[in-house]
Amino acid sequence: MKNLFYLIITFGFYFSSIAQNSTEISIGNKVKPFVAIDDTGKTWNSLSVTSDFLVVYFYPAAMSGGCTKQACSYRDNKTSFDKLNTTVIGISGDEVAGLKHFKESYQLNFPLLSDSEGKLSKLFGVPTTEGGTINKEFNGENFLLTREITTPRWTFILNKERKIIYKNADVNASDDSKIVKEFIEKQL
Repeated sequence: MKNLFYLIITFGFYFSSIAQNSTEISIGNKVKPFVAIDDTGKTWNSLSVTSDFLVVYFYPAAMSGGCTKQACSYRDNKTSFDKLNTTVIGISGDEVAGLKHFKESYQLNFPLLSDSEGKLSKLFGVPTTEGGTINKEFNGENFLLTREITTPRWTFILNKERKIIYKNADVNASDDSKIVKEFIEKQL
């Protein structure tokens, strides 16, 4: 009976510590400055962004169907986002080489950040699972893309003070940029 009591207490402390260490980020929370390696292999720093809005979208894997639709939609709406004084960044667990290939293959015109260690996912409270590799063909060439972690598709909008004003954990890849653009327009 005594051992059962200690077992219950031990599990209680264990699960309590997990709950305390999980980061739940909500609308109104301020996001700490962050850095990551971008698709060019250089350090990207959130402190260098001076725009009124920062769109941060997490996606599962470069070059996959939904992720490509989402990225191309943001690419196609870049002029609209520029007029709204908005910076867009995409984040995944893909290695830098895969991000570079993704960006070049689809002429993406915004930064892609590598979150291979899951630090940005943790900062934003985005859950992660194990990564993997995928083999993709583009223009007759085969590419092996590796990612250390996989995230679900989540999108955030941060205002000038870098507080979260929008959070979507149930993103439709095709409609994401349109919905985000409409939300920002209503803030003006």
